[in-house]
Amino acid sequence: MRTRIISGAVIFLALLFFIIIGGIPLQAAVGVLSVIGMFEFYRAVSKNITFSHYIGFAFAIVYVIFMDYIINESNIFNIFVSLFLVVLLCHMVIFHHKENITNTLVAFFGFFYACFLLSHIFLVREYTYGEFFVWLIFMTAFGCDTGAYFTGVFFGKHKLIPDLSPKKTIEGSIGGIVTATLICVIYGFCIEKYFVIENVNTIYLCLITGIVGSILSQIGDLAASAIKRHVGIKDYGNIIPGHGGILDRFDSVLLTAPVVYYVMIFSIKVL
Repeated sequence: MRTRIISGAVIFLALLFFIIIGGIPLQAAVGVLSVIGMFEFYRAVSKNITFSHYIGFAFAIVYVIFMDYIINESNIFNIFVSLFLVVLLCHMVIFHHKENITNTLVAFFGFFYACFLLSHIFLVREYTYGEFFVWLIFMTAFGCDTGAYFTGVFFGKHKLIPDLSPKKTIEGSIGGIVTATLICVIYGFCIEKYFVIENVNTIYLCLITGIVGSILSQIGDLAASAIKRHVGIKDYGNIIPGHGGILDRFDSVLLTAPVVYYVMIFSIKVL
């Protein structure tokens, strides 16, 4: 327990530092986390690292370096994804005696799962008013986790999906959604009170983020459990003492980050 608390505190402080400073340091940090997460996923599913996975790493690095440009230019993103798939398929054909479709699919999916989704932390931070709304990613994910835990402990009676997570309950799930939403809305009121955010309905943005983000946060958590159960592992890694791997710690964040990003885009452009 002590090790878990200490490592959790270190992660929190590092996260705080990189998000506050933003820019290239945050971009580099997201890149490192993404590559480590991809490595954990590739190793878990394929059991060993193949050349297809190295192609995935290469495209991940290129994506992280130019992600702001790639994401904001839809044609460039389409070209990037198409090129990634073509290179993987060409490699599979040329080295068909060593590679197979499973490794190719794992390399392709692992990029989106561990790199593309996580990259939205940086994209949110660098977007308009991102220095305020980036915190919603973690408020939603961790607020939902905390609320679900305590609600489940005190009121949980009906199992949610016992095959994937025996301890999770329907009551806990609802409690997590309510807790995360309340935290986000309260944060929205605080932003409106102390800062000037023009042409944005901050409360609405935080409300939608809290509801949708908390639901997807739980799906992200359960999806990670489903993957680990399928491949027969308890944790993706042990890089974080007491917590497991990068994907173990950020599994719920993987889906909340894109939610905040796309809700921001819609809200800031439309409201």
